[in-house]
Amino acid sequence: MDRISALRNIEDALSAFESGENDLQATEERVLAVLRTYATEFESEGDLSAYRARGDDRADGVVVVAESADSARTRVYELLGDRDVDFRIDII
Repeated sequence: MDRISALRNIEDALSAFESGENDLQATEERVLAVLRTYATEFESEGDLSAYRARGDDRADGVVVVAESADSARTRVYELLGDRDVDFRIDII
């Protein structure tokens, strides 16, 4: 899914919420599904890739975009604000 498609799908989810067709929970689930699809199909024109952290509960499932696994690890540490977290990095 490209960026424009993701934005359109999120816009559709918000429109359904505003019209009363979906409640907040359904809207959140729909938006989350769009973001997960976008992240797993992420393609960059540069040297960026999507990476997922696996391990410690706080880090498990965190997805970041970075130039390398080392850069992704640094990004996860920065997001969590803690370097005492044990996790591995997998490219998506």
